[in-house]
Amino acid sequence: MSNSIGVRSAKIVKGPPSTDCDVVVLGAGPYGLSAGVHLKAKEIDVRVFGEPMNFWANQMPKGMLLRSPREASNIADPGSAFTLEAYEAASGTKPAAPVSLETFVRYGQWFQQQLGSQIDRRIISQINRESSGFKVALEDGTIVRSRRVVVAAGIGSFQRKPSVFGQLPALQVSHCYEGRKISEFTGKRVAVIGAGQSALESAALLHEAGAEVEVIARIPALRWIGKHKWLHDLGPLSSALYSKFDVGPAGISRLVAYPKIVSFIPLTFKDKIRVRAVRSAGSKWLPARLAPVTISTGRFVQSARSLKDEVQLQLDDGTERRVDHVLLGTGYDVDISRYNFLAPELVARVDRLNGYPHLGSGFSTSMPGLHFIGAAAARSFGPLLYFVAGTEFASKELATYISRHKAERVSNIRS
Repeated sequence: MSNSIGVRSAKIVKGPPSTDCDVVVLGAGPYGLSAGVHLKAKEIDVRVFGEPMNFWANQMPKGMLLRSPREASNIADPGSAFTLEAYEAASGTKPAAPVSLETFVRYGQWFQQQLGSQIDRRIISQINRESSGFKVALEDGTIVRSRRVVVAAGIGSFQRKPSVFGQLPALQVSHCYEGRKISEFTGKRVAVIGAGQSALESAALLHEAGAEVEVIARIPALRWIGKHKWLHDLGPLSSALYSKFDVGPAGISRLVAYPKIVSFIPLTFKDKIRVRAVRSAGSKWLPARLAPVTISTGRFVQSARSLKDEVQLQLDDGTERRVDHVLLGTGYDVDISRYNFLAPELVARVDRLNGYPHLGSGFSTSMPGLHFIGAAAARSFGPLLYFVAGTEFASKELATYISRHKAERVSNIRS
């Protein structure tokens, strides 16, 4: 992979590190990498734990395309130098829209390498609170003590699996975010449950791989992002209605582009904005690919039963389906108690909003020194935090907050 921009390569820590640092960042996806380089630029002693871009590379369906537009697919760095376009120029990758998953994964790995982030690939087994900060225990037995912890662990732990499918064996049901290879289903009968991007794109990929596919969705008709193209072709008026991130419909798109403003909106209205901005819908380039796929809308599965080598599905209209596999494109539910690396007694001391942490300035929680960024922050700062585009606001806000408080602590010590 090209390294032509001339910034030193990343330092991969393999042996025991020093046992103290200012900040531990858990997660090396877009949010963790971005936070790490912003904190480093503020001369904060930061250590980022995780395998760079692991969730994107290993748990999302191969062959998928990013829902976000190109300019909303940049991982933020302090100088805005390491953009998707910069990666394409450095690596000789031909620009394309939409952006492929494979290109985005390589871009994220290049981003980490170019900025020289210190990445520790070892697994964190548990984080707990101590009097002076946090005790971070690694699976190899090492203990790292840190004044602050930033959780950027993504959505891998939050898969939504409807209870009706709970009795099916793992070989007969899986979630879109489990990393099953699409090629495994060639020649198989697959029921895809859901009406969002992950469900619909998975259905298209399965059909193209030679599977017999049916999409089963509760909503009466599928919805498509960007269906009203003319609203995007009105010049200055379109700019007033839509932000470059293109999250949400006209008007809402412009509002959610400013997470700081969203954070001051009363929770009831903020939730309505969030739900409307990310309701189940597919990208405008999917309908043509789904034309040969059976789509059953306004229907849901009432029961699912394993019959040896196949699954029997009973739908609410009394009809039956026999399939080889059920693929759940049912999204996720944020609940930080499902992060198994957080000690239960630590989670119990964090104020929560139905699973989401209640966050203040700098993405801080009610537990001093503990921060959450990414999807876990969307209840407090709005739906932009579900997307890569949110890395710019999150990293700047986080780094500024931590830098300011570090300076205040140093000043107090000296005085």
